[in-house]
Amino acid sequence: MSEQTELCGIIPVFKPEGWTSFDVIAKLRGILHIRRLGHAGTLDPMATGVLPVFVGKATKACDILPDSDKAYIAGFRLGISTDTQDITGKVLSECGDGVTEGQVLEALGAFRGEIMQLPPMYSAVKVGGKRLYELAREGREAERQPRKITVYEAELREYCEDTREGKLYISCSKGTYIRTVIHDLGAALGCGGTMTSLCRVAAAGFALEDCFTMEQLSQIPAEQALKPLLTVFEGCTKVRLSEHCTRMYRNGVKLGCEQAGISRSYEGEFCVTGSGGELLGLARVDSAEGVIRAVRNFY
Repeated sequence: MSEQTELCGIIPVFKPEGWTSFDVIAKLRGILHIRRLGHAGTLDPMATGVLPVFVGKATKACDILPDSDKAYIAGFRLGISTDTQDITGKVLSECGDGVTEGQVLEALGAFRGEIMQLPPMYSAVKVGGKRLYELAREGREAERQPRKITVYEAELREYCEDTREGKLYISCSKGTYIRTVIHDLGAALGCGGTMTSLCRVAAAGFALEDCFTMEQLSQIPAEQALKPLLTVFEGCTKVRLSEHCTRMYRNGVKLGCEQAGISRSYEGEFCVTGSGGELLGLARVDSAEGVIRAVRNFY
């Protein structure tokens, strides 16, 4: 694929277990012969599931995506705690106490709604200019501040009292660490808990059934897998320009609110689409001048 015919859009990819999110990007560059690729919502190597890959000029949207809910199916084991809060880490403590399904269900209630969560040491959060996982690998622990997150749904899908293993379905806001939810659930039960598997089943408006495997992408044209960038801005207000105004906008001409068809009093960002329905960019109203100003363009 030449740069002259560069594609623009999103490919929802099913990330395999054992791959980093960057591994997926590197492999796709070879498969699709497209250099300009990016991704949203990093997944740990042990995780699988929905990884939105941005293609061409759509990569400009990676850092300004609207906050969208994500959903996961997570395996867990009670009675064990690790330094990484998942089964790949070093075991810190073990507890042989039995835990009933009723106890898990009762404790899980405290993890719904708005809660405060302490980011784990093995995470990409920066403290003092360094990633927490870098400090953790050096054997150091940094002071962290709890963050507010929202867990919309926390449902116990499976649980075996004999093995103390089960699966949770969690729908949550951006920035939620699922392994920390499980770690904290184990702490609330007094026995410890660790994540044993993780599959992201929804992100950026895409579900598992929308995703293409790496094998599928090696066998079909990239165009066949490409979704419009507008897909991830589905919930945003959209302003569709006339053909004449589309040409003006593309040429950098400031459009008046009346020309664009949006109220001068509108607050917040909105999507600007061309006469053909294509996403041109994000903009906001400059109420003082009565014009719309581009926040980020994608052409």
